Amino acid sequence: MTWDGEDYQRRFDRLAGTGTDVHGEAGFVRSYRPGSVLDAGCGTGRVAIELARHDIDVVGVDVDASMLEVARKRAPHVTWHRRDLTSLALGRRFDVVVMAGNVPLFTPEGTQQALVAGVAGHVAPGGVLIAGFSLDRGYTAEDYDAHCATAGLTLVERYATWDRKPFTGGDYAVSVHRGTFGR
Repeated sequence: MTWDGEDYQRRFDRLAGTGTDVHGEAGFVRSYRPGSVLDAGCGTGRVAIELARHDIDVVGVDVDASMLEVARKRAPHVTWHRRDLTSLALGRRFDVVVMAGNVPLFTPEGTQQALVAGVAGHVAPGGVLIAGFSLDRGYTAEDYDAHCATAGLTLVERYATWDRKPFTGGDYAVSVHRGTFGR
């Protein structure tokens, strides 16, 4: 899938212009008090840029050149990489790896396990992988949990929204998995 990064960003700019909080994901991530964050599937950098604004060492990765072009214009001081998350190898680990914005759903069908493995390999010992995505599009929370378990991650929290409403089922979840390795 190819995106129009400028058009995508305009949507969030319009929302922010109406007073809508477009930084819920970044606020959620900041609550873990990370020193470093990998924004996996960063798009135009909305989450990464907000985290960097709070003096967090953040790296953004996306496969789409148009999205990254916008991110680089908006925040040239942030490190951006164009990479496929299913084979990601940045050579470092992060306190938090976040996949906001339905990232697993934009991965080609059948590659979700490789996606989770690719990003999980960047979670520091004791760190977390946080992902929020719709559950009504063929990739379930159970599928995701199984892929996380294979990658050495254990579910520690699940919410219905980025503002921590309890998850009681439904069509969206924000899941927090912690690494079971290197403690």
